[in-house]
Amino acid sequence: MPAHFQHRKKLKITTAAARYSSCRSLLSLLCLCASPALLAASISYQQAEQNILQNAYSSQANQALQQASQLEAEAIKGIGLPRIDLNVRAYAFHNELDVPLGAVKNNLEQSLTNGVNNKIDELNLGAISDPLKESLKQPIHDGVGLIPDSSQLTLDDQTIRPTVSLMMPLYTGGMTQNAKTAAQLKAQRSQLNTQQQQDLQRFELIQAYFNVQLQKQLRASSLYNFEAMQQHTSNALKMEKQGFISKGQRMQFEVARNNAARSLHNANASLDASLFKLNNMLHGSQITELTTPLFINRDHQLALSQLLKSLPEQSALMQKLRTDTQLAQVNVSAQQAAKKPSVFAFGEYSLDQHENWIVGVAARYNLFSGIDKNKNVQAAELQRYAAQLMTAQTQQELETVIYSAYSELNTAQQSDLLLQQNLSAAQENLRIQQLSFKEDMGTAAQVIDAQNNLSILRAENALNAYKYILSLAALLQSHGSIQRFQGFIQQPNTHYLR
Repeated sequence: MPAHFQHRKKLKITTAAARYSSCRSLLSLLCLCASPALLAASISYQQAEQNILQNAYSSQANQALQQASQLEAEAIKGIGLPRIDLNVRAYAFHNELDVPLGAVKNNLEQSLTNGVNNKIDELNLGAISDPLKESLKQPIHDGVGLIPDSSQLTLDDQTIRPTVSLMMPLYTGGMTQNAKTAAQLKAQRSQLNTQQQQDLQRFELIQAYFNVQLQKQLRASSLYNFEAMQQHTSNALKMEKQGFISKGQRMQFEVARNNAARSLHNANASLDASLFKLNNMLHGSQITELTTPLFINRDHQLALSQLLKSLPEQSALMQKLRTDTQLAQVNVSAQQAAKKPSVFAFGEYSLDQHENWIVGVAARYNLFSGIDKNKNVQAAELQRYAAQLMTAQTQQELETVIYSAYSELNTAQQSDLLLQQNLSAAQENLRIQQLSFKEDMGTAAQVIDAQNNLSILRAENALNAYKYILSLAALLQSHGSIQRFQGFIQQPNTHYLR
């Protein structure tokens, strides 16, 4: 071979080696830059759960609503007691009246005539008495006639009148007790809402927290695969120089190395996204190290029959639906009470100088209001029936979710044992393929396949652990006992992926 061709070939090999070295350095720098600052904070799952239950906006909102419902229930406890009001009326009025005076004039004329006649009789004037009486009638009539037949009166007044009034229900048909019961049930429902929201937050935190651990495992697997492929490529370059392999075989390693670099870049991006979501959920920005690893309990000690049996009493959702049914029954009673009469006592005492007062008992029964109360009762009964059906339907759905999650839980446990065996076999197969390739008894494709298989198994191992954790969380959340999740992390006979 001419010298200039040999020189050109050596130059190409040297340039390629430099390019591969630069690519490796660049990807190593990318791996370092993909993680946040080295002084970042670390957090365990237990700490993260405590943080989110105390500081999450939804937690604070539900706690405020729960306190509000409790205060409303306490506020209505005295609804059946007497109501006492202090009233002050300040008013001015103007009134014009037309007063008829005809009857008054007739009475006055008759009274004057009788009075004059009586005086004449007392004087014993004898024969002139009667003529005198007759002569006086006309002047009296004329004098009384000066008075008008009617008069217009104007009344003006301004006054301030303080009073104390009392009203006490004696019989409401059950409306008072229904109001108290409804307020208590709403307070209980608000408490169950808070519990259900906390369970949901735990489930979402489990997903986010262990998704970060999963992405770290996948990134570690991608990084290991990239570094291994980089080493294979470097070795292939040396073997090509020495004439042991062809350029095509070396190029196969380059393609595999580039694919591994692309997978590593994607893994870094996924890890950054999962870390951002976790930090955002915990109102943080520097959390990168998680101290609770992915895990699989090889003996979870959960009995499916016991979970299904205790579901109605354990699940906050089931308890809330039963509370809704009770509220619907209270509404039925309230609509029935609206058809009954009400009786109440009342009284009022004036605090001015007159000290007027009034007391009494009143009854009220509505004869017509334009509202069909019977149909209201029927509607309330249908709402109660619908609440009962929804409770039964929800229990069926939760039982299905529990059964499915329990099956996935067991499947993940069984897969873990098989994956550990496959990992050992894949490592041994990689070692054998590498030796075979060096001794020219194997191909580059066989080494690449063995390396990729090992990387895939490592990723599947992490995915299986994440699947186990999600199945466990779904099982416990559907059952209403997700607060027990922390206990499974510390159980004996547990496989941790660190």
